[in-house]
Amino acid sequence: MKKIILLFIAFTCYSFVSKSQSIYNLDLEKSIEIAKLKSYNMLKLTQDFKVSEYNLKSATSSLKTHITLNLEGPNYVKDVQAYITDSSSTYFTSKRLQYGGNLLIKQPLPTAGFVSIQTGLYNKDTYTLNQRSPNLYTTFNFEQPLTALYGYNAVKSSLKRAKLAYEQSKKELKREELNLIYMVSNAFYGYLSSQKKTEIAKLDFDRQKEAYDISQNKYKAGLIKEVDALQMEVDLAEAQNNFDLALIDQSSTQNEFKQLIGINLNDSVLVSSKFTYMPVIVDADKAVQLALQNRLEIREQEIQIEQSKLYVKEQKSNGMIQSSLNLSFGKSGYSYQDLNSSLTSALNNTYSKYKERSPDYGIGLSVKVPILDFGENKAKVKAAEAGLKQNELQKIEVQRSIEREVRNMVAELNSSLKRLQLLEKNIIVAEKSFDITRLRYSDGDIDSQGLALERKRLNTAYTTHLSAYVSYQLYLADLMRKTFYDFQNNESIK
Repeated sequence: MKKIILLFIAFTCYSFVSKSQSIYNLDLEKSIEIAKLKSYNMLKLTQDFKVSEYNLKSATSSLKTHITLNLEGPNYVKDVQAYITDSSSTYFTSKRLQYGGNLLIKQPLPTAGFVSIQTGLYNKDTYTLNQRSPNLYTTFNFEQPLTALYGYNAVKSSLKRAKLAYEQSKKELKREELNLIYMVSNAFYGYLSSQKKTEIAKLDFDRQKEAYDISQNKYKAGLIKEVDALQMEVDLAEAQNNFDLALIDQSSTQNEFKQLIGINLNDSVLVSSKFTYMPVIVDADKAVQLALQNRLEIREQEIQIEQSKLYVKEQKSNGMIQSSLNLSFGKSGYSYQDLNSSLTSALNNTYSKYKERSPDYGIGLSVKVPILDFGENKAKVKAAEAGLKQNELQKIEVQRSIEREVRNMVAELNSSLKRLQLLEKNIIVAEKSFDITRLRYSDGDIDSQGLALERKRLNTAYTTHLSAYVSYQLYLADLMRKTFYDFQNNESIK
C-alpha cells in the first residue's frame, strides 16, 4: 500500500513539474522572435512608443471641434448677505436655488485662434425676495492672436513637435530592435559556445581517460616509470575538473540567455546550430554609404535641428509686438417674476425677452509693445541660435563617427573571416597530429608529456576556432544593426 501511495505522489509531482515547465527548441531566429515579444527592453520601448503615439493623436485632435455640455444640478445656498447703503449696513438671511446648463461648441483654428458658440439656460429662485429669474443666452466668439500670423504659431509648432517626437520614438524603437537582435545573437552564441566548450571538455576527458588506462597497463607491465603513471592520473583529474567547470559555465550562460529573451528560468532550452557560415566579403564604401543613409542617429540629429529652429523662432517672437483680435456677438433674455409663477410661464416670458432684445456685440484689439528689456530677449535668441549651431556641428561629428566605426568594423569582419578559414585547416592538422601522437604513445615512442602537449594543442585548436566562429557571426550581426542592411542575404532591414 505504501508503494502505491509513493508512486501516486511521484506521478503527481512529475505531472505538476511537466505542466509548469516548457521546453524550447531554439535556433537564432526563434530566439530573436521570442525576445521581441517577451524581453523587458522591448516591452518597455513599446510602451514608450505608445506614449508618443498618443501624444501625437492628442496634438492632432486638439485642432478638431470640441463640444462640451455643462450641467448644473439643483444648487441650494443659504447664507448671510449684507445690504449696504451710504449710511448703514443691513444683514439678512438669503436662500437661493439655481439650476441650468450650457452647450459650448469650440473650433480651434490653425492660426492659433478659435471660433466658438455657446448657448445656455439658467434659472435662479431667490426665496428671500420671492423672485424667479430665468436667463437664456447665445454667444458667438472669435479670437485670433495676430502674432501667430507674422511671428510664432504655437499650435503649428506644438503639432510639429509632436510629429517629430513620434518619429524619433519610432526610430528609437527600430534601433533598439536591431540592438536586441545583436544582444540575443551575442547571448545565443555565448550559450552555444559554452555548450560546445562542454563538449570539447568531455571529449578531452574521454581522451585523457583512454590515455590513463593505457598508462596504467604499461605501468603494470613495467614499461613506464611510476612518475609517468602518476602524471597521467593528475592530468585525468585536471580534465575532470575542466569538464565540471564547463558544465557550471554552461548553466550560468543558459540562465542569462533565458532572462534576456524573456522566458522562465525553470524552462528547458535546447539550442541548435550546425556551425556553418556563409563567407561574406563586404565593401567598406558600400557599408559606409548604407550607414549614412539609414542610421537613426543622423535623423535624430536632424530632428534636434528642426526642434532648435522652432525654439529660435519662438524666442524671436517673444521680442515682437504682441497683438490679438477679439470679436463677440450674442443675445440674452432674462426676466424677474414672482416665485409662485410656474416655471413654464417664466421661461416663455424669458424667451420673449430674448427675441425682443437687441443683440450684444463687441470688438477689441489688444497690443503689447516691448520697449526696453536691456537686451534680455536678444540674449535668449542668441543662446537659442548657438544651440542650433551646436546641433548642426553635432550632426557632422556623428556622420564622421559613423563612417570611422563602419570602416573599422568592415576591416575586422573581413579579417575575422580569413582567420576563421585558417583555423578550420588548423583543426584538421591538429586532429591528425593527435591521432599520430596517441599511436606513438601506445607504441612507447613518446612519454606522457608529449601526449599531454599534443592534447592541449588540439583543445586550443577547437577553442580558438569556436571563438573565431562566434566573432565572425557577431561581426555580421553588429554590421547589420550599424547599416540596416543584411549582407548575408543582400537585403535592407525595414
